[in-house]
Amino acid sequence: MTATHDAIVLGAGAAGLMCAATAGQNGRRVALLDHADEPGRKILISGGGRCNFTNIHTAHDRYLSQNAHFARSALSRYTPADFIALVDRYGIAWHEKTLGQLFCDGSARQIVALLLDECAAGQVEVLCAMAVGEVGHADGLFRVEAGGRTFTAPALVLATGGPSIPKMGATGFAYDMARHFGLKVVQPRPALVPLTLGGDEALFRDLSGVSADVTARAGKTAFREAALFTHRGLSGPAILQISSYWRHGEPVGIDFLPDRPREWLLAAKRDRPRVALRKVLAEALPERLATALCERLGGGGELGGMTDKALRAAEARLADWRFHPNGTEGFAKAEVTAGGIDTAGLSSQTMEARTVPGLYAIGEAVDVTGWLGGYNFQWAWASGRAAGLAL
Repeated sequence: MTATHDAIVLGAGAAGLMCAATAGQNGRRVALLDHADEPGRKILISGGGRCNFTNIHTAHDRYLSQNAHFARSALSRYTPADFIALVDRYGIAWHEKTLGQLFCDGSARQIVALLLDECAAGQVEVLCAMAVGEVGHADGLFRVEAGGRTFTAPALVLATGGPSIPKMGATGFAYDMARHFGLKVVQPRPALVPLTLGGDEALFRDLSGVSADVTARAGKTAFREAALFTHRGLSGPAILQISSYWRHGEPVGIDFLPDRPREWLLAAKRDRPRVALRKVLAEALPERLATALCERLGGGGELGGMTDKALRAAEARLADWRFHPNGTEGFAKAEVTAGGIDTAGLSSQTMEARTVPGLYAIGEAVDVTGWLGGYNFQWAWASGRAAGLAL
């Protein structure tokens, strides 16, 4: 059996496109296959259609993995500045939104077009609507049956992502392939996902649509951003961030007034004893939220009529209000997947499997999950680039 290509890349998402383009421009004959009818579908819906394509604050410690240092190598060798330079070379206008998040001024389609142009420059054979059938490995060659054709190559790259957003066609295909070749998989779970509330906390659903700037905590991890109440529970950037660290059975702590100093309610009592607690809270929080919190604190009266002990207790609860999520909204609403192909079986330099020469895994398929805000795209670019150079 002779090779039809030098490398077969499965998955035409961010990582797969970057990998294929890099390898192609390095002189490799590359076939890039995807079961969807167009490449980069998740790119197209990202960032509200404007693609949050990187984050200037990227660092390996902003990624979750069983190996906390695995992402360091690839990220250090292909940085946000490198991708920004590529974007600038194509004349794509962009802006920083908040917290280092970079977005296209125009459309996410510009990023997909850029990547496809890069693939074209490397003469990559990009084939969509290609349902993959049998995948085998013998005599140093990988064989992939897809779309009525047989592709063979000494290298195979798994770049099909995880099961988040199944309506976009996402599946656990990469995990099945990894297991087929003897690689371990860290249990996948939804990440960057809204949390659901039940029981007494379901009362907060009355606040659906209300948001506030808070600090959300799970364990020792905390994020300061907006939280949003929904008809099912909690969402918003702060909650999506903390969801990646949250585990079933654990509480999530919310500091509703993170800028307030200690004993601020006692100071307010001294300065304005005739003012109601509800009014004081409403000066810093949306009125509906202030009313709901006040009702649960049992303090609707004037500050002067409340004991110092009661005010200290209210202050403490507002600074660490414990919610007990009963779950998440699942892969359907998760922006990414945590877990995935175990990094212990991969080279951090090349993304190649240690026990299966020629097999690579990149992007979301791997047990590396970034924070919200462009970090996962930067991992896609960096891991794709690392594998592409190694092919």
